Amino acid sequence: MLPPGTYAGQVVAVTGGGTGLGKAMAIEFARLGAGVAILSRKAEQRQRGIEAVEAAGGRACGAEVDIRQPEQIARAFDEVERALGPIDVLVNNAAGNFPVVSEDLTPNGWRAVTQIVLDGTWFCSHELAQRCIAANRPGVILNIGATYSLNGGPGAVHSAAAKAGVHNLTMTLAVEWAQHGIRVNELMPGMFPHEDMAAHMKANRPEGYAEAGKQVPAGRVGRLHELGWAATYLCSPYAAYVTGHSFVIDGANWLRRGLQMPEYKPVREQIRARPTTR
Repeated sequence: MLPPGTYAGQVVAVTGGGTGLGKAMAIEFARLGAGVAILSRKAEQRQRGIEAVEAAGGRACGAEVDIRQPEQIARAFDEVERALGPIDVLVNNAAGNFPVVSEDLTPNGWRAVTQIVLDGTWFCSHELAQRCIAANRPGVILNIGATYSLNGGPGAVHSAAAKAGVHNLTMTLAVEWAQHGIRVNELMPGMFPHEDMAAHMKANRPEGYAEAGKQVPAGRVGRLHELGWAATYLCSPYAAYVTGHSFVIDGANWLRRGLQMPEYKPVREQIRARPTTR
């Protein structure tokens, strides 16, 4: 979508960039000339991300990190700087989620999601900001949100609450860090099927995601490169005056309303017989 070389000389770090949506975004940054760092806990996922970036013609490195641990984030950023240079763009993509009825959610299940989604996003953002401010250089942060943080997420109370925190974090940090030349935006994806989808997501769509597209006003689900296009635009110089913005990319699905709403089915019935605790 953008001119070749838009990210030449820049370093982009993507948390959870070895699979799914994170990998799709990493590939698009690589195609535009960025050096891309794949931040993940699992070595096999880091390797998959590195291979995808290199196949797209980009430079890549991987760094092991548990984003719930600030000291690990600092070490990972140091590792990336040694391999590729200082990080210019941070994509806070790593997340966790699983379907659960709220009254069945355990404390560990709550923490498993909120610590990755909200705490991890904050810790990574804070680390980048500290480095950019100390070096007097600009930076860009792109948080991956969710539209159900705006209107409730039955069956995903942990994720919805954490994503709502990320939404507010985006707006708050955009104001505070604008004076330092650090832009902070949020990307809210709709349905973007990919080969790394969690088992519970596949189980929820036994007919496949082509049929799911019939529920979207646009008539289809998203294509991975479209998500990458949105991400690369928001982080590029072409969006230099855009900060604190939440960009929804879902074919108008979250805005969908009907004259006749379907019969309500309790969340427990929607989740069916899948495991509801962790």
